[in-house]
Amino acid sequence: MTATGTTRRPERVGADLESPESRVILGTRVHASSYADATEAVLLWAKVGASKYVCATGAHGVIDAQDDPSFQQVLNEADLNVPDGMSLVKALRKLGLEDASRVYGPDLMLHVCRAASKAGVSVALYGSRQATLDVLKERLPQLAPGLKIACAISPPFRALTGEEDEAFVQQIAASGARIVFVGLGCPRQERWCAEHKGCIPAVMLAVGAAFDFHAGQLRQSPAVLQRLGLEWAYRLAMEPRRLWKRYTRVVPRFMVGFARQMRQERKQKQVAVTSAR
Repeated sequence: MTATGTTRRPERVGADLESPESRVILGTRVHASSYADATEAVLLWAKVGASKYVCATGAHGVIDAQDDPSFQQVLNEADLNVPDGMSLVKALRKLGLEDASRVYGPDLMLHVCRAASKAGVSVALYGSRQATLDVLKERLPQLAPGLKIACAISPPFRALTGEEDEAFVQQIAASGARIVFVGLGCPRQERWCAEHKGCIPAVMLAVGAAFDFHAGQLRQSPAVLQRLGLEWAYRLAMEPRRLWKRYTRVVPRFMVGFARQMRQERKQKQVAVTSAR
């Protein structure tokens, strides 16, 4: 307890923040981090100009990774891969990480922006349309007073030439940004981060639809639905034509696949116990 009677937050060493406990869910490694710890890790890396990347993955990403081993490798090699959806949080808890909590990409972006503004660390935006970026350049400093957006790039929605990509990399590096928010859509944004690790002296965060949410172009689901793990139902109701195929594919596969994983793990534990006798 502090002198004021409040509870002091336990001291965390850098290694714990940067490499939290993780579990493999349907072949994809997911870290049991939190908003506070993930933000602190990002700032630690950013202050020393480390080239790292962070992903926020939900059940959709895990299922896509099952179908594409190269994408699964991208997620598994991320310096931090946090649970963006409650389905992954529940899975982590069933796998023994009882303190696991959701780290929602759009909210993580705000946490990092506010911490960056206090620390004097500049950020960059990469992705989406120029009109969206123009709105973000106005709104983000309102949400995180003092935030410096060093550059904002809206790349063509097509494969870039080597020269175009190099020009963007140089623009980001020259801007002095030490945190890059990447909003290209899954899995393109995660692949971009992985491909540019070691090329850009900054922490790259794949933040999904955060750009559209914070620019006011998409409505987020009510907090109560997010806590109940029903955000997918809200988004399906808002965009049925675009999302119905995704959710009818993802939800059953994830539920059945994880149930199978848990049965296999229980059998392995039983075999281990029997062998030890």
